[in-house]
Amino acid sequence: MSTFPRSPKSKLGYDVEQVDAFLESARTAYDDQNGDQGGDHRGDHRASRLTAAEIRHTAFSMQKGGYSTTHVDAALERLEDAFAARERESARTAKGDGTWLEEARTTAQEILNRLDRPVGKRFDRVSVLTLGYNRQDVDRFANRLVKYFQDGRPMSVDEVRTVTFREQRGGYREVQVDLLLDSVTDVMLAVR
Repeated sequence: MSTFPRSPKSKLGYDVEQVDAFLESARTAYDDQNGDQGGDHRGDHRASRLTAAEIRHTAFSMQKGGYSTTHVDAALERLEDAFAARERESARTAKGDGTWLEEARTTAQEILNRLDRPVGKRFDRVSVLTLGYNRQDVDRFANRLVKYFQDGRPMSVDEVRTVTFREQRGGYREVQVDLLLDSVTDVMLAVR
């Protein structure tokens, strides 16, 4: 029986073996990190250190008739949430609520400092011959982030995870924007 629905045989979906292997590895890591001593988990030390951020950056090859990308992506988001909650509790226990909260505030302030830059200049731009993220799209979303952090305007972590930007020659450098969005996700998950 399949773990997820499959895409039609003529359509691309995620590689079934890769997804199943990753989920088994994640299950082992979660059990190991929760102190579950059952089972034989010898050898997979990387899985035992799996983090929410690594789950967020997981990618799979595509294959015809593979797993439905929508269903797998939703499962990965739930898995990331579970790992983030465990990481949050572990950090709070190890550091204490005050230190843990101060670290989240510091990261939020670093995000705000970046977003406080002038519109059109919040991130480095790629050359006019290279495609980057559309500056207006990014700046529009950045303004929403500022309102979230400064004014407490509602925004879900899913909005940050799934935001997309059009491409533009001479646009913002994608790596910088993506790193900032990762930091926003980390803060949002930390203070849930």
